[in-house]
Parts: sequence; structure tokens; C-alpha cells
Amino acid sequence: MSVTHKILSISSLLNVRISNISLRTITSSSVLEGKKDDMKRLISQLPKRDEGTAGEKSTLVDSLFEQKVKVFPDVNTNTAIFHGQMFNEIPIMHVKVSKNNTILTFSDAKGVTQLSRSCGIDGFKNCRKGTNIAAQTTASIISQKVVERGIKTIRVTVRGLGAGRLSALKGIQLSGLNVVSVTDTTPVSWTPPRPRKARRV
Repeated sequence: MSVTHKILSISSLLNVRISNISLRTITSSSVLEGKKDDMKRLISQLPKRDEGTAGEKSTLVDSLFEQKVKVFPDVNTNTAIFHGQMFNEIPIMHVKVSKNNTILTFSDAKGVTQLSRSCGIDGFKNCRKGTNIAAQTTASIISQKVVERGIKTIRVTVRGLGAGRLSALKGIQLSGLNVVSVTDTTPVSWTPPRPRKARRV
């Protein structure tokens, strides 16, 4: 076999290998593009992520200051009129939020209990009682009962730290009640108990 024949055979082998490599790169790039298109299609079909704020009413405090609207309570708040009612005469929805449960109690302006409901009563058991979905469901149920009584305007007090704080307010607002004020009555201990002594190692 002459040198020219060897060079021709080697060059033909190189051409075949180069064409195989280019075919592989083309097919792999087309597969990757197909996967990217599939991922984009899947992401577009997913529902929008709910941050737990949909349906809540929010106001910019700075813009209210510019309009000279009173947002914070003062001496005259108790005698102020909201939606045709004096502030002192508006009934109250008490929301007690703990790590394990959310309890909602509806009372009149003097504090006499009219309705009470918790996440456990509405069918949520064990660790599901402490979730924000349970709090919103319970709040919407008790709020609908309040609306059936002909009450449209309420005050809200929130007590405790837990997952259902904002969700309970969201459920109350979505049911059609006008929330005049939100008061945080979470107790704060200024003299907490003494911590345990350090563990000896």
C-alpha cells in the first residue's frame, strides 16, 4: 500500500469521525432545546405562587400622611364614627393564634362572647390545625355567620405568634366584613423567667 493510499484512507476515516461528532452535537443540542421548551411549557402551566397576601387590603402610610388622613389612634378615636357606627360600639373579632391552633371568638362591643370557632372544630386535626390554610378557612366560616347576623363592620384583635395571623385576617376580609382596626394584644414579658443553667460537658 502506497503512502498516498494510506493518507487517503486516514483522511476518509477522519472525515467520517468528524461527521459523526457533528451529528452527535446536533442531536444533543436539539434534545436540550426540546427539554428547555418542555420546561418552559410546564412552568407556564403552573399556577401563580400565592404569597399569602392575595385579597388583602394594603395602603401606603406615606400617601395617607400626605392626604392628612388619620391612621393611628388618638384621644378622639373612641368617639369617631366609622361606617355609621361609633368606634366604641363596633363589635370585636378576637383572633388567638398559637403554634398548634387558631381560635376565633366574636364578641359585642362590651366583650360578651357571641360566637366561637377553632380550626379543630372545622375538621383540621393534629399538626394541620396550626397551618395558615386552616386559619383562613375557620375565619371565613365564622365571618359568614357574622354577616348572616347583619353585621358588616368589625374590629379585630390578634393575640399570639403563629402561622395563622395574616391568613385569619385575609379570611375575614374575603368574607365581606369591613375591618376598621387591627390591634395586636400579644403579651410581652419584660421580666422573663431565668434561663436554665449551662450544660456541663
